[in-house]
Amino acid sequence: MTAEAVARSALITRLKVRLRDGQRTIRERFLAGGDAVCLLHERSQLVDKVLCELWNDLSLPASLALIAVGGYGRGELYPASDVDLLILLPEQADDVLTTRIEQLICVFWDVGLETGHSVRTIEQCLEEAAGDITVQTAMLEARLLIGSSSLFRGLTVLIRSSLDAPAFFQSKRIQQEDRHQRFSDTSYSLEANCKEGPGGLRDLQLILWIAQAAGYGKSWKDLELCGFITDEEAQLLTACEAFLCRLRIHLHLHAGRREDRLLFEYQTALAEKLGFNATADLRASETLMQQYYRTAKTVTQINAIILQNIGTALFPPPELPPRRINERFQNAHEFLDVVHEEVFRQTPSAILEAFLLLQTHAELKGMSARTQRALWRARQLIDEDFRCNPEHRALFLQIFKQERRLVQEFRRMNQLGVLGRYLPCFGRIVGQMQHDLFHVYTVDQHILQVIRRLRRFSMEEFAHEYPFCTRLISDLGNPWLLYIAALFHDIAKGRGGDHSELGALDAREFCKQHGLAAEDTELVVWLVRQHLVMSRVAQKQDITDPGVVAQFANIVGDERHLIALYLLTVADIRGTSPKVWNAWKGQLLEQLFKATQRFLQASDETLMTHGMIAQRQQEALRLMRFLALPEAAHEPLWNQLDTVYFLRQSAEEIAWHARALHERIETDRPLVVARLNPLGEGLEVMVYTHDQADLFVRMVGFFSRAGYSIVDAKIHTTRHGYALDTFMLLDVSKRDSDRAMISYIEHELSDRLAHQAPLDVPANGRISRQVKHFPIQTQVSIQPLVSLEADETGKLFVLTVIAADRPGLLFVIASELARHRANLHTAKIATLGERVEDTFLISGGHLEESAGRVKLETDLLQHLQG
Repeated sequence: MTAEAVARSALITRLKVRLRDGQRTIRERFLAGGDAVCLLHERSQLVDKVLCELWNDLSLPASLALIAVGGYGRGELYPASDVDLLILLPEQADDVLTTRIEQLICVFWDVGLETGHSVRTIEQCLEEAAGDITVQTAMLEARLLIGSSSLFRGLTVLIRSSLDAPAFFQSKRIQQEDRHQRFSDTSYSLEANCKEGPGGLRDLQLILWIAQAAGYGKSWKDLELCGFITDEEAQLLTACEAFLCRLRIHLHLHAGRREDRLLFEYQTALAEKLGFNATADLRASETLMQQYYRTAKTVTQINAIILQNIGTALFPPPELPPRRINERFQNAHEFLDVVHEEVFRQTPSAILEAFLLLQTHAELKGMSARTQRALWRARQLIDEDFRCNPEHRALFLQIFKQERRLVQEFRRMNQLGVLGRYLPCFGRIVGQMQHDLFHVYTVDQHILQVIRRLRRFSMEEFAHEYPFCTRLISDLGNPWLLYIAALFHDIAKGRGGDHSELGALDAREFCKQHGLAAEDTELVVWLVRQHLVMSRVAQKQDITDPGVVAQFANIVGDERHLIALYLLTVADIRGTSPKVWNAWKGQLLEQLFKATQRFLQASDETLMTHGMIAQRQQEALRLMRFLALPEAAHEPLWNQLDTVYFLRQSAEEIAWHARALHERIETDRPLVVARLNPLGEGLEVMVYTHDQADLFVRMVGFFSRAGYSIVDAKIHTTRHGYALDTFMLLDVSKRDSDRAMISYIEHELSDRLAHQAPLDVPANGRISRQVKHFPIQTQVSIQPLVSLEADETGKLFVLTVIAADRPGLLFVIASELARHRANLHTAKIATLGERVEDTFLISGGHLEESAGRVKLETDLLQHLQG
């Protein structure tokens, strides 16, 4: 090794130690209570010195320049951020210089710096900036570290002169809209991105980039001096920026890498580091996240005001006088504008009137920045006297009744803080998390999502997407009552106690205060109280059992309540998470709705079990005639089936079974028939075979190995000892098509059952990272079935299992049922995000003895928690 190489190795070692020790000192000073901005600047300065010393050591030509760009260029270096560099050349590098630059970059990495670098001439920089707004933005923040100052000045002059401020504004605005669209499902999700999400640090940086490009300054103070923001807004932005900056620093330090998502596994530690404490109803992590969401909401609001103001300065509208709407408002270039900034203070009712005008005047595109700012300030005027004013209550109710912009204006009211001030109970849930792991939005955003879904049911342009709901809501009358119910259905989350009951009390008070008719009040309050019941019945109970339908019908009472509850339930599930709704759940809800509707419309005689069975059999026979089956083809099979079969299978399924089995009633080989689910996504599989030990366990294992989850299972044993089982399967392996799997399932499962192949034991499943940090308590209960219908097969019991979802969970349950010799009749598998709520109808074993039930519960708990 040469003396030069030895010296360089020593330098690298020394600088590596200096960098490591310096960063540790900066980190410790920050964790001891230091300022977040100081950390960013101190880390940037530390890296500056290391880079400059390495540059000097390699004796690069004085005509070159080493330039910091991006966040590093503005002197802000987060703990895990890349060091973005530009090596500026006066002309294209030859081979010798290229080799030296490559050595320099390798040395940067050797000392422990993660660099993002580019090597360009000024001409190349201008060419890249012209074609890429991201490069142009990075150049805007360029800072000379070492090297030729004249070369650097030449670059900055040319970059500045080539910058088209209006075009830059438009490009950054589009970039922000695209980014917001990408994060549209996560802006108020439980694991938000504090940098890229709406209201995150990037939205603040974007404002300052545009201001700098337009020559309005580089700071909030500069923007205040230019008249784009007020002193109050400048202070708010400074506070929001400080909170987000501190949060992101702690996130990087805790994660030990570049991570901008506020993942569940970090939230508790971040809350502790940032000084958030638990309350009686909220975890410390929930109070942290609520502060984050409210901060993001503030940033989003002020971002909109500033960009609208700068846009007006860069693109002056034509000199057209505003058109008066009334004595308080005017149409200024198709934006709702106040005639003067004291309108809301002089006439407080105008606060609500503004949103109503946007609904009733189609020509208005939105609010002017002046109006938004005035409303933002005026929200403080909404006090108890304001809420009690009859005129204000009438205006608020009118907003619900409009046919345009309902959701848009409710979102605007929430964004401006008006909705939470007018309804304090709503204000308490703004930014509140829901740690049930299937709601992916904060409570306030979930409520607005539900209202959005309900609104779409009544809009012609969405009739193709929700045809059944569209028909129902058009027959309901006064759909705005559903919007009020949606507003209150989860409004009591996080208070402790039953949120449905507490929300019903809030809803009753609201309806009384706003003068709703007694009948309408009763419907709204009932919907809030019962908003979970239809989903529970559809997903957990046997909705083909007339007794279950009768009990649900007794809760509903009449068709008006049934229709309203169905619509709210569909909207609630669809507004919970994109992953929670599927066609199978939609099918269950629709089946329950139609069965209950028939019950409510029927006479007492038709409710008898035999009447129900006869009706179903007649419909099945009608369908079989379309299949060209012989007149008596069904009789050999039907003679072997009991009444329970005909109660639990639909007429279409009965006909399907008869067609598949009419010549194979006594077959010795297992018969497996699969088809695409005729009512939605997934596969429906029928298995017919001699009953055998561990049959259900074998089938569960096979389906799991094939990449399918069982969402419904109907298990029957014929009088002559055959199992006739029907499964509804959903693909969890994300294949392009289920059709290709039909022949595989039919052949492979039949063969395995015929040869008593070893059990397909699913791979040992692991719980998700979310569940690890917000564990779901496993619950197992066995209760006698309460039904209006007598069952001729013996006493039945309902097994309910609530647990964290993981692969192989159903296999564990099936194995325990088999070990305890319990007979399975039906299985309802409900997956709610990371949580499963499975319900099984079982009999046999020692279940009629309390000790037998306790033993099965205990063993299931042990294996599910193990």
